Formats: sequence, C-alpha cells, structure tokens
Amino acid sequence: MLEIKTTKGNPTVMQFMGRVDTISAQQMERELEEVLPGETNLVLDFAGLEYIASAGLRALLEAVKIMKRQGQMKVINVNEVVMETLEITKFTNFLTIE
Repeated sequence: MLEIKTTKGNPTVMQFMGRVDTISAQQMERELEEVLPGETNLVLDFAGLEYIASAGLRALLEAVKIMKRQGQMKVINVNEVVMETLEITKFTNFLTIE
C-alpha cells in the first residue's frame, strides 16, 4: 500500500509512505502528473518509503525529465533499502539526493 501526502508551496513536498510496487506505481505516476505541471521546485520525501519497484523508478524518471526542463527536484530521507535500489539502477547519477 502507498500513501502520498502533497504540500503545495515553494518547495512543493511530496511525502511517500509504504511501498511502490507494480500496482501502486500507477498511483505514484498519477499523483506526480497532477503536481508536475508548472512546478519549479519539488521535493520528494522518501522517509516513509520502504520499497520501490522498477515501475516506480519509471515514474520517477519521467518526473526527473520534466523537472529538468521546469526547475529543480530533489529526493530526501532515503533509507538504505531504497538507496541500494537507486544505486544499482544508477539513478544516483542523475538524481539530487540529500
């Protein structure tokens, strides 16, 4: 199960809690699609994210592509399990992670 809380502002912060699997990745994609238009400063808070599957990485990659054109995006509070996935898939090469 995935829960996403979005707080609009500068920056807009999206807090992810739970797991992004094949099914919940669709929810992640939809919610990102709602937030991204016109957004210039986006923070993805992964403090509550336990796992991210390849489908979730695909949604994250799309967000990165859009935000590179519109502004800036960073990912914060990444746990060891999710960080390992980001490292193995080389997402750490192009994501700003704090």
